[in-house]
Amino acid sequence: MIIDPTEQTSKENYKLLIGSVLPRPIAWVSSLSKAGELNLAPFSFFTVASRNPPMLIFSIGEGVEARSGTVKDTLANIRECGEFVVNIVSAPLANKMAISGEHVAPDVDEFDYAGLTPTASEVVSVPRVEESPVSMECVLHQVIALGDDHLVIGKVVRFHVQDELYHNGRIDTKKLAPIGRLAGNYSPVESMFSLPNERLGEYLQPLVDKDRD
Repeated sequence: MIIDPTEQTSKENYKLLIGSVLPRPIAWVSSLSKAGELNLAPFSFFTVASRNPPMLIFSIGEGVEARSGTVKDTLANIRECGEFVVNIVSAPLANKMAISGEHVAPDVDEFDYAGLTPTASEVVSVPRVEESPVSMECVLHQVIALGDDHLVIGKVVRFHVQDELYHNGRIDTKKLAPIGRLAGNYSPVESMFSLPNERLGEYLQPLVDKDRD
């Protein structure tokens, strides 16, 4: 099948993108308005943009229907204050992450709403999620408008890593237990393998059999 994106709606193209580009990591972004209102929201269009200096990027879509024509609180806060924190979502935090992504009024504190603890960052004024295993304080580098969306680029100025996850400059991925977005669903990182691997077929077969059951 060959599909021309110009002959589809943006929603139809979106469904193809999120069903094809996966698994996607989740940026759990905390931000702060000039009035001091906290905001926490998940974004699954997210990745590393640069190694030197360390930079992250994530994409913010249009606001919810109830606030048509406005930008999301996260984008408004980042534009106002020029700072934010990207918190990594581990499997035990998945439900709280989902709750923080619900459509609520702008004055609702998602930390309190989801039962999470805001804790002071070291450089930026925006609190991080204390329960998150890895948090990255960022200062805004640039916001780029891309059609209906906005690409936010932030420079990492501090890493916060739970002690039990850090070993010789690396993150213990198994202990981190990250989750990824799969279209409209989520999945934990349950297994890992290195490449090349002569026994790859043997290794993956139980996963194939499991899906058939």
